[in-house]
Amino acid sequence: MLKFNYSFQKVVDLKTSEKNHAEMHLSSAIGQLNAEEQTLGRLFSDKSSLADSIQEQTAGAVSALQLQQMQDYVNYIDQCILQKRQDIQTAQVKVEEKKEKLTTKMLDEKVWLQARGKAFESFEKEEMLREQNELDEMATVRFASRAH
Repeated sequence: MLKFNYSFQKVVDLKTSEKNHAEMHLSSAIGQLNAEEQTLGRLFSDKSSLADSIQEQTAGAVSALQLQQMQDYVNYIDQCILQKRQDIQTAQVKVEEKKEKLTTKMLDEKVWLQARGKAFESFEKEEMLREQNELDEMATVRFASRAH
């Protein structure tokens, strides 16, 4: 029995490798998006804590300078939140780009795997036909030898 040897196996391997790289890039982009979202959550938590702290201090004696500093810090956190939201949008765009690239790579790989599958089916049919011809020839030789 012959061994199946696909002439374009290196292309199939390349397409599989490209798909695996696209998967890794998507995973990395998703990780970056998650990190940005966690940072945004921490900023909101910090802002909430600061607002509570300002409220507690305004109940007591606090100088106008301290209130101004706290308000400046709240404004700074608001700016950080705005920037982080932009970072998240950028990360979401990257994730979508990576998803599209992965989809393309998966389709490429699928096409080549299907081509290899069809070539293997053809090989199997040819191999079965060859084996059947050999068996038929053996049967004919046996029949001819018994006839003499």
